[in-house]
Amino acid sequence: MPSVDLPTSDGRMEAYRLSPPPVFQPASADALPRVAYAAAHVVNDPRADNDPWLDTALDWDATLAYREHLWSLGLGVAEAMDTAQRGMGLDWPTSRDLIRRSVAAAKARDGGGPIACGVGTDHLVPGPDTGVDEVIRAYEEQCEAVEAVGGRIILMASRALAACAAGPADYEMVYGRILGQVREPVLIHWLGEMFDPALEGYWGNADHMAAMDVCLSILSAHADNVDGIKISLLDDGKEIAMRRRLPPNVRMYTGDDFNYPALIAGDDEGFSHALLGIFDAIAPAASAALLAMARDDMDQYHETLAPTVPLSRHIFRAPTRFYKTGIVFMAYLNGHQDHFTMVAGQESARSTLHLSELFRLADRAGLLRDPETAASRMAAVLAVRGVA
Repeated sequence: MPSVDLPTSDGRMEAYRLSPPPVFQPASADALPRVAYAAAHVVNDPRADNDPWLDTALDWDATLAYREHLWSLGLGVAEAMDTAQRGMGLDWPTSRDLIRRSVAAAKARDGGGPIACGVGTDHLVPGPDTGVDEVIRAYEEQCEAVEAVGGRIILMASRALAACAAGPADYEMVYGRILGQVREPVLIHWLGEMFDPALEGYWGNADHMAAMDVCLSILSAHADNVDGIKISLLDDGKEIAMRRRLPPNVRMYTGDDFNYPALIAGDDEGFSHALLGIFDAIAPAASAALLAMARDDMDQYHETLAPTVPLSRHIFRAPTRFYKTGIVFMAYLNGHQDHFTMVAGQESARSTLHLSELFRLADRAGLLRDPETAASRMAAVLAVRGVA
């Protein structure tokens, strides 16, 4: 097995020898005992003549190829979500094009590819005159765009609503208006402030348990138009508490990138489905673990996912919003794209020490599918960053 010299926190360099990767058995979507979406990243075009901090230029071939990779493992694609740098470089016009292309690719697959698409208000710039009526119109515009191409809606949290809402009643009005218009049941996404500081106090309360009461009231009032809710609070206790209070037939989708194995496995009172950013990076292991669950082999399920948790906790460490850098770095190491250049220059959002530790943890989780390629690419990044 190859080795690569990696920096350590005390300023030394150490030789790290990679392990032989395991062979994960891929699943098909109809074989899985849980609905499992991977929130997919986007691939920047490093050859584009653009200003990365100001505008977006995607490598469409590589971006769509990664969705095909996820579908080939039996996972669904959660499109144009925060993992795709929505609100951190990916603008609405590009998101709309991404949704159109991905839905078309899903429909072109034999048997289709599971896909759901993020709807938000990110084309609305919050200002002193922005009110709930403008938020509603912004949501309506994006809902219409997704439904026009035959996509399923994930109703994302709105920075504009968080900025202008006077209290829970405004959330009830906005969500009530949108849920009363959708063509088919949607997924609702409660994204915590650890992922996006602008969403602190969502649902009209800074206290998560009080906010949960408001959210559950909205879900109960519109249960026929809600498939489920994804919560991303990185707190398994809060997710379980909410899961036990959901209306019948409304699913819980875990967005907890720290505690997902146990939440998906569930307990005597229920379980969570999955809509996770980390599933983008650990897709082969996630697919194999869920296939083991389908065989009622829970020991294999936990054995497969256990070494992915330290990797996920590292990728999603605070400031959590920079987790996209680790997700894209994993795709680069595994040969899914030929560069480590991100939309909005976000490849600079994590330190060289952070990326080096990610490399070690990914290897220990068996998620570097070609050790030679991974070692070569790790060394190239270190050289560019002045570490050799």
